[in-house]
Amino acid sequence: MRNTHVGVGVGLLLGVLALQSPAAVAAGDPALRIDPGSALPGSTVTVTVTACGPDVTYGKGESVVGGKFHLFGGERAGVLTGEFQIPADGASGTDTVTIKCPPRIKLTDTYEIAQPQPNGAVRAGFGDVQDTNTQVAAGGALITAAAAGALYRIRRRSYGTRA
Repeated sequence: MRNTHVGVGVGLLLGVLALQSPAAVAAGDPALRIDPGSALPGSTVTVTVTACGPDVTYGKGESVVGGKFHLFGGERAGVLTGEFQIPADGASGTDTVTIKCPPRIKLTDTYEIAQPQPNGAVRAGFGDVQDTNTQVAAGGALITAAAAGALYRIRRRSYGTRA
């Protein structure tokens, strides 16, 4: 009975993997690739296209956020590459990129614009962020006082039990 359950589990796993393999093969070489897939405001985005054909050496692109840009022949025949800059004050969300190249080929894809992470120290209302010496000294004094109080209490109890 136990072997039957294991066999059914293995069969289901192989079935799921078999259903996923066509999608994995199709995703292997996209016609339009946007790198990085999640960019920060102020960063440069690179667009690579392979669907224009081996003889095409030029294309035009447009990003809703970044504006118009040009694509030129890449390292291999049939590969066009272009770059554009996301404005530093751009908001997070999605951006759509449209590519046009001869003869009448138009591709569209989207990518994410991530929200920038905060930079610097957190102000918690405890004075100047740069004045850490005073805070470290005060914290050290509190820890020393707590350790001395604990030592006094332990020593006092031990003397009380000896009598």
